[in-house]
Amino acid sequence: MPSTAAARSTSGPQPPAPPSASLAAFDALVPGDPAPGWLRDGVAASWRFGPASGGNVTMRLITVSENATFLVSVDEAPAAVVRVARPGYLAGADAFESEVAWVAALAADGVCQVPAALRTGNGTFCAALADEAGTDWWCVAYGYVAGQILEDLFGDADAGPDAAEPTSYYREIGAINARLHEHALRWTPPAGFARHSWDVPDMLGPTARWGRWEDAVEGGAERELLVRAQAAALAVVRQAPRDPAAWGLVHADLRPSNIMISGDRLTVIDFDDCGHTWFQYDFAAALSFLEHTPEAPTMALEWLAGYTSVRPPAREAVELGCALSMVRRLQMLGWTTTHREDALPPDLWSAQVPGTLAVAESYLRNPTWLLD
Repeated sequence: MPSTAAARSTSGPQPPAPPSASLAAFDALVPGDPAPGWLRDGVAASWRFGPASGGNVTMRLITVSENATFLVSVDEAPAAVVRVARPGYLAGADAFESEVAWVAALAADGVCQVPAALRTGNGTFCAALADEAGTDWWCVAYGYVAGQILEDLFGDADAGPDAAEPTSYYREIGAINARLHEHALRWTPPAGFARHSWDVPDMLGPTARWGRWEDAVEGGAERELLVRAQAAALAVVRQAPRDPAAWGLVHADLRPSNIMISGDRLTVIDFDDCGHTWFQYDFAAALSFLEHTPEAPTMALEWLAGYTSVRPPAREAVELGCALSMVRRLQMLGWTTTHREDALPPDLWSAQVPGTLAVAESYLRNPTWLLD
């Protein structure tokens, strides 16, 4: 697995990035805007887009979330998607190369459709590009995948009565998750493989990787409700087993916004959060931001049906999945304190606090509310 002398390896929690290590450099950009010149030129030179054919390289913003993501085109033809990581979020080159190693293994073993990572001219799969201030930005590039983001099809007014709706895809999402877990159980990672964990301190508390949910909620009854729900969920999570059948490498964000669809073909994208945790964390991640909606129980049952068709879980795993869903909801409430508002559809962004309160009430009434 290619590496660099400056790379660091870690499989444990990483400290939060310092305030200066943010994606603020892209705050002025909206989707469709061109990338800064230093980034476009650095990507073109590192991956050798354009020079060999003399083509014109453009690079336009897709979105800013955990990363800044850009579409690279050569002579107006889409060629690649480049992720620009928030400085400090990952440990270095080894983390990116490890992500690519797993994605490549999934493709080689026919587990699911995934994009192909692109090598730089130096043979690595990532590059550190310096901006005008001298800050290094780690970048990784994947080949362009035709189609639409699955989430964008939901409620598409132009689709009329044939518009897709989320529940119709959750059975397949669950089955894909199970295949990923089965692969992780039998796969031997290459030497130097290094991905972070999603343990409790990575999700909640002062070292939460994405921010503290407490910063999104004022004191009083609302905070007290969420504190009680957190304590109840963590009581389950902290007793959960960590043996190889329960804990391993997961995608950690496999939801409709990270799936491309073309015809009836689904392609899993955005493995940037992949890491080590309980396998049932993928159940919680699949429902991210949607746990409060009326459709959530149906989506959860469909996910479980798909998962069970490949890898039947124990009853304890079902209880753990619901506890992790409560934890994930709080985790993503913390995420809203450190991310751009346009990283979510407006209705989901505005629902984060009231929706989290509703989820907490549901969880405290019935710890397996999503599946009963």
